[in-house]
Amino acid sequence: MVSIDVHGACVNFPIFDAKTRSLKKALLGTVGRAGGKIGIDAKVPVIEALRDITLSLRHGDRVGLIGHNGAGKSTLLRLLSGIYEPTMGVSRIVGKVAPVFDLGVGMDPEISGYENIIIRGLFLGMTRKQMEARTEEIAEFSELGDYLSMPLRTYSTGMRVRLALGVVTSIDPEILLLDEGIGAVDSAFLEKARERLTALVERSGILVFASHSDEFLIELCSSGLWLDHGQIREQGDLRTVLSHYKGKDPYENLSPEALTRVAEATR
Repeated sequence: MVSIDVHGACVNFPIFDAKTRSLKKALLGTVGRAGGKIGIDAKVPVIEALRDITLSLRHGDRVGLIGHNGAGKSTLLRLLSGIYEPTMGVSRIVGKVAPVFDLGVGMDPEISGYENIIIRGLFLGMTRKQMEARTEEIAEFSELGDYLSMPLRTYSTGMRVRLALGVVTSIDPEILLLDEGIGAVDSAFLEKARERLTALVERSGILVFASHSDEFLIELCSSGLWLDHGQIREQGDLRTVLSHYKGKDPYENLSPEALTRVAEATR
């Protein structure tokens, strides 16, 4: 059974200035002061990106990460994906993780679109056989036609997004970690991809989604986790947490079409 258990986790980043950036100077200075013990100068400033994070998620959980830019949403996603190790505390993840932070990560500009479908899928934890079976429907969804036989470097930005989004929405993740960049693509094409994105979330065991879009959060998530300066400010029912974060009911700004989609998704 897939699960995420984080207890008292902190993520710190040391900041080195021009002097401490020199390894030789750092080691020589520390040896002289510490009587031969090699280490890093304790006076190096540290940024506390995450502090005392505790959460427990199980199969079926759909969590929206809420907070201002720099609140720690992306850092938390990277902690959950294993990219960052906690400086203190514990982070235990059980299940195959599909981290979707940047649509273009894992794609090679020198090879064809068809080849990139396979490479990107492998990067997201799928097998070659699984991706080969999905290639035709991804090609149809992307509407790139003969361009799929050409090197990726010949694609426009919009064409790359179409291909990447086609691959991302074809995978079968146990734990899906989505960053807000997924909502920054061309609006017309994203509307076409909405059904595929919803199906992707439904196939995943656990979803953790960082976004500034109330509409996307409400459609895809049932609970919310509000991060503020690297700490959990509030977690619980998504509508309640969003209301406290925004200072008003988030449903007030949804379009009639969005309200209909939310009602269908939560039925």
